[in-house]
Amino acid sequence: MSYFRNAKIIYLRYGNCVLRYDKCVTLALRYGKYVGLAAAVCLFLGGSAMAQTTGAGAAGRAQTAQPLVSEQTLKQVSDHVYALVGFPNIAIVVGNRGTLVIDTGLGVRNGATVMRAVEKVAKGQNLYLTTTHYHSEHTTGEQAFPPHTVLIRPVVQQEELIQRLPQHMARFRDMSQQNKELLQDVKLRTPDILLDGEMKLDLGGVSARLFCLGAAHTKGDMLIFVEEDSVLIPGDIVQSKLFPIMPDGEATMKGWLAVLDKLEPLKPRLIVPDHGELGDGSLIGKQRAMLQELQGRALQLKGEGKSAEEAGKLLTAELHAKHPDFANVERIAADVNLVYAEAQ
Repeated sequence: MSYFRNAKIIYLRYGNCVLRYDKCVTLALRYGKYVGLAAAVCLFLGGSAMAQTTGAGAAGRAQTAQPLVSEQTLKQVSDHVYALVGFPNIAIVVGNRGTLVIDTGLGVRNGATVMRAVEKVAKGQNLYLTTTHYHSEHTTGEQAFPPHTVLIRPVVQQEELIQRLPQHMARFRDMSQQNKELLQDVKLRTPDILLDGEMKLDLGGVSARLFCLGAAHTKGDMLIFVEEDSVLIPGDIVQSKLFPIMPDGEATMKGWLAVLDKLEPLKPRLIVPDHGELGDGSLIGKQRAMLQELQGRALQLKGEGKSAEEAGKLLTAELHAKHPDFANVERIAADVNLVYAEAQ
């Protein structure tokens, strides 16, 4: 498969066949291995609005949970949405004709666990997979999914994955022997659909909106909104009781806050974050408040002449004392460095 784009039109090439998607065209995929897919795809294409460049960073350094997904944690959170609660949380959207899985877990072992859970709840034969961002625990289990799975990924995220995932996996392997074993012989798939803009996936009785709002946690963050159930799957952009991880060269505090502002009007009833406890729509405001507190205090200390290192130490102590039940406290100093850099 190859991808090329012209203005508001996206093309997908399968061998000698070229599929054209106009700005809003609904069609069933009936080519090659997709014969018989009943779910229709509607693409609403716009600019990708991505910014920032990625770097080696420290995206994987703050692993705070066991990197295993368990079938025993599978729970139904709404009429059409299920979640495997773990590292990370995996969302499964089930329609009458198709199922969308969001993220894979770390390595093929976790991917296989996710697939076993999917088989318990899926109704239709069509299977779709998307990833919220390129980091290892969200992408490296994709080889466990069956060959007929349609992999959907934003163009920008795929570029990040190609450029950055090998380094990210290396850092994860260095964390533990278990990670090293989980990440053995990872084989990545080529996306079947590269998305530039928005996509609405009709699964039969329920639809999922896949969209990007700009750089935040990474350059290629993908969000999913299940409209009928008012459930948001925001990736790492909205988390629960975690200090933010802002990888060097990938994350942007300003961009992250801007994305949260754009999410607020959705007013989701439920949120399935990639990390942390599931919650209601108030998680968006809580995430914004945390980022604003961190950013505002860092800028105040900068204005007082404190170095980034000094401010990092002060804020780590302050925020940990104020939010003792939050994980990733070791990431606060790096977050302060980012705020200082963006203030230059």
